[in-house]
Amino acid sequence: MAGNPIVESGKPLFFKVANPGDVGLGTPDNRLGLPLRLAVRSLSVMQKEALVYNGQTGAMWRLASDEGKYLAGMDAAPCPLSFLTTGMVCSYMEELTALARQREIVIRDVRLVQDNYYTMQGSALRGTMVGGARDINLEVEIDTDADEATVRQLVLDAVAASPLNGLMRGVKESLFTLSHNGHEIENGQAKHVGVPSLPDPGDTFDAAQPVAGDWSHLIVRGGTTPAAAHSVTHAGGSLTDHQDRLLHVRGICTVRPDGMKEVQQLLYNPHGSIFTYLCDEAPENGGQGRAPDAASYIAAGIGFCFMTQFGRYAKIVKKDLFDYRILQDAHFSPGGASGGTGQPGAADPLETHVYLQTGEDDDFARTILDMSERTCFLHAFCRTDLKAKVRVSRTVSDAIPEARPAA
Repeated sequence: MAGNPIVESGKPLFFKVANPGDVGLGTPDNRLGLPLRLAVRSLSVMQKEALVYNGQTGAMWRLASDEGKYLAGMDAAPCPLSFLTTGMVCSYMEELTALARQREIVIRDVRLVQDNYYTMQGSALRGTMVGGARDINLEVEIDTDADEATVRQLVLDAVAASPLNGLMRGVKESLFTLSHNGHEIENGQAKHVGVPSLPDPGDTFDAAQPVAGDWSHLIVRGGTTPAAAHSVTHAGGSLTDHQDRLLHVRGICTVRPDGMKEVQQLLYNPHGSIFTYLCDEAPENGGQGRAPDAASYIAAGIGFCFMTQFGRYAKIVKKDLFDYRILQDAHFSPGGASGGTGQPGAADPLETHVYLQTGEDDDFARTILDMSERTCFLHAFCRTDLKAKVRVSRTVSDAIPEARPAA
């Protein structure tokens, strides 16, 4: 497709799917209590759409992603990394407020400011490029009478209770199958799932129909993120062969009077646009299902980021990659507080089935899978033991805190 497929489709960027049973993605096994199946297809080099099915609630959401000028994208939808940041900070907010209720801590107001950092180093052409993930910074601005020690423990316990804790703490090596031009082939270096590939989702995306209503409010593009000293990657900068750079995404989460979480996403480096997300848990989990849930955003972010690396690598090495899709299964435990388990969040390694159509040979298919896994920031997030560096402030401000690179 040429032009701007996300816009030309006429679909809302995000919408709840009215007919998930007709889409035919199937249902992942329920191993830990919160299974998600994600299908993503490429619409252009950088534009992608996803369907994410939550096996706990039965809800399915359609989401869209794009990149900015730094990757020669059209900036028609949020970048992949912002989805994970949004899902994380909303999950932390969900666990924090649930724990506060359980512990009878009265919170009059709270705002979370989360900074995610990633690295990219090496050469794509030489096969040395690799993506990395760093510890996150989490600032909690809170209005409460609880003492400092009580509030800090509340925040630390909320972070541990998040389902994402299972991917963030410890090392989770992702698993894959690989299909090339309609035939499953052996992997290269990427670890195998251990079972045959699931059926290619193909054109099932077109079967997804939106629930009636106006969905335009779920994701709103704003202006350009304020430049910081480390906002150094601009138009085309992410497409250069050799990389040595720091990426920085911020999410600022508040709870609206109607109970929905609102996240302002800022992209400091590469330098990009501001998007405002809405998030709501399903009725089964105490929300009203008016917007995608936190776990769905997390799953989508990982899948979108992985897909970007395929298009990016093929563009850099000038190889024919006609079409590409994935099916990704994620297995989380429910939130330790919101799900009533009382335990830290747990997760299994991600299982991703890759479907490529190229004009190249099978060795290229294996190489592009290996390079995409190595350069995907969010697969790096999974295979790196990370922690949240927490700071608590006793007031709530509307100002955007100064952006600083990771220490």
